[in-house]
Parts: sequence; C-alpha cells; structure tokens
Amino acid sequence: MSSLRRIEPGQPLPLAGLSTLLMDVVDGGASVGFLAPMAGATAAAYWQEVAAALGPGLMLWVAEDGEQVVGAVQLAPAQRENGRHRAEVCKLFVRRSHRGRGVAARLLQALEAAAVEAGRSLLVLDTHAGSDAEAMYRRLGWQKAGEIPGYAASPDGQMHATALYFKQL
Repeated sequence: MSSLRRIEPGQPLPLAGLSTLLMDVVDGGASVGFLAPMAGATAAAYWQEVAAALGPGLMLWVAEDGEQVVGAVQLAPAQRENGRHRAEVCKLFVRRSHRGRGVAARLLQALEAAAVEAGRSLLVLDTHAGSDAEAMYRRLGWQKAGEIPGYAASPDGQMHATALYFKQL
C-alpha cells in the first residue's frame, strides 16, 4: 500500500523519484506533454519548474511505496475572480508497475478533498481519448464533455484526440 503526501511550497521534492516516475510513464506511452525516450535531465527540469510554481496556483501530491515514488498529481486552481469555483487536474502519473492498485484513485480523492476545502466545486481535466486513463476517470465519476481531434502528440510523435472531462464536487 502506498502512502500519500502533499508537497508544500518550499518543501524539497523527491526529485530523483519524481524524475524516474515521469520517465516511466512517458516511455510507457502516456501522453503527458513529452516525447520518448525521455532524458533524465528533461524530467528533472520539469519537476524543478513544478517546485518553483507550488503555492496558491499549483498543488502537488505524491504517492510513495517505501522509498519509491509511484504516483503524483497536480491541481491548478483558477486564479481569476470568475473562476474561483474551479480547478484543473494536471499531470496524473502512476508508475506502470503500480497501475491497477488504486494509486490514481487515492491521489484523486486527496486532490478532490483539498479542492472542496479550498472552496472549489468544479474540476476539469483532459486525457488521451480512448486510453485506460479515460476509462478510470469515468469509473471515478467524471463526465466526458467532448473530444478535440489531433490535439496532442503521443510520446511516439503520433497525433491523437484529447478527451475533456469534468467533475462537480
């Protein structure tokens, strides 16, 4: 069973573990903004950017199995006055070796609880259309709003549709 923790602004990130996690999901075909094969320096630079952005505009949760980082998710609350009721779920990652064990569901539960505590009543996200992740979101009560064809490239460079989802809390 993995443990979850929220990384607070200024707290050190488990940079090596997060970098390994990101390389694992990208090299495994997850469309999360990067192309494969992913270099360790690229992964580390991404997580350093995340660390610098932590605060009111970005929250981060990490799932760990012992010393190994096995999952992570980010929440980006809208900052404009007319959007203070919503937030975007960003970059839900689960190591291939730990998929199907409820890590993603637990990360999302922690994120949703924090969103409610922060006064957010609507969450949105996008994911690779037709992916296993899309089926998981539906099981967890997310509703599909639609798809955008040719939205992003998979890690192998092939273009694919992105599915847009929302969840009212």
